[in-house]
Amino acid sequence: MLATHLSQLLEEPAGVAEALDVIAGFDAALVHGFARIGDEQAAAMSALAAAVGASPLGPAVQNAVEKLGTGSIGPEELSALAGARAALLGAMHDALTEQIDSVLGRPRSEWAPVDSAPPAPPNLVVGCRSWLQELAITGWRGVDHDLVAAADQTVEALWAEPGLRRLAVLLDGLTVELSASCPVATMDPIPAKRWADLWARALLLSWRGEISATSTPVSGRLLILGVDVHEHATAVQAQVHGVLEGAAGTRLVRAAVSAAKVDTIVGPAVWQLLGAHRHLLQALAEHRALEITDMPLTATGDLLWHDDRAVVAEAADPFATARIQLAAATGPATAPLDRDPVHLAHPVLVEGYRVKDGAFEFDGHRLAIELDRLPSCGPLTPASLTGSAACLGLLRWDAGQWSLRPLAVQKKVKSTVTELHSGDWACGPTDPKVVKAYAKSGDTVSVLRERAGRLLRK
Repeated sequence: MLATHLSQLLEEPAGVAEALDVIAGFDAALVHGFARIGDEQAAAMSALAAAVGASPLGPAVQNAVEKLGTGSIGPEELSALAGARAALLGAMHDALTEQIDSVLGRPRSEWAPVDSAPPAPPNLVVGCRSWLQELAITGWRGVDHDLVAAADQTVEALWAEPGLRRLAVLLDGLTVELSASCPVATMDPIPAKRWADLWARALLLSWRGEISATSTPVSGRLLILGVDVHEHATAVQAQVHGVLEGAAGTRLVRAAVSAAKVDTIVGPAVWQLLGAHRHLLQALAEHRALEITDMPLTATGDLLWHDDRAVVAEAADPFATARIQLAAATGPATAPLDRDPVHLAHPVLVEGYRVKDGAFEFDGHRLAIELDRLPSCGPLTPASLTGSAACLGLLRWDAGQWSLRPLAVQKKVKSTVTELHSGDWACGPTDPKVVKAYAKSGDTVSVLRERAGRLLRK
């Protein structure tokens, strides 16, 4: 149980704080732009070079820092700097993952190298690197609509190349975000780390072909632990975390289903957009297991969901699954470019705590609760955590500390043990007050579909 080992977990691995400082220095230099390198920015770049000096990246990064000092730096040198930044984040990710696996006693699969697709057409990636170079030289403070618009043709061309779809999605999102923030010079604060993450990843993706999406068909019983709902104005994704019992043993897996939406579809209505996955939604709402047959599973533990290959089975209590199966289930490997602490999300069960000031407290130790990530499409609320006896959630790490994103809680209400799960309303709300309010406001999804159908018929 996590509570008994929390003190070990809160001991930060050696070197993490120093790596964060180096990365923060690089990100701050990117805010000002590499065309304006002062003493502070030069020191940050030297620190980055020193941090990877003993690695194979060392010579390339040192050469890039020296060229930066002369005011002449190209895409190759910038890519070396991006690679150094990614290497530091990868080292932090591995250290933190090893720490949590050690605390929980959890085995983990190792990453097996896979072949990448043939290189992309040179003209496409050259245009991409050129724009990213201009961003770095100008700096976030200097970004305006003209600079963002300069990427339009490049992004459009990337979308037409299937092997560059991942890069196209990333750049498209970055340009939209930058455009909405223009003029960036007036922003305070600037999301320096987020934009540096996107910039560095785009630059690194431009040097490699798309990794082949290799997967292996698996069959067995999927025991659901919970669902993490990611909702934005134009999209929603339900990422289901569970334990798969199959021929290869017991392992942790994820299954994500998503849909486009408009910003007027909120609350329980978002589940209707995922109605094509009715077996998955039924299993979430009724706390049942799923028997899956020949479902593709990637090396990173992601089930490529096909609802017609799943059958709803017997009842399966997520808390019982966590208590019996969670610690011994093998964790998935992580792809190299995804080795970033921000992607850490380890399913855990916590008990023996009390909730105070937005955190779980265990014998003087505190674990922050991500209250702002409780989905509006389920019954979990900040108030529902108070007085709970057990919580299923995702252990995450960001901004230098661990936190827990709740997926379900178990508590006593009038001497009756009650469970609240983020997926309880996957087949419709069950709270009478919510049902009444939902009926009063009308079915937004049905109205929008009817109007869309009318427009198409015209």
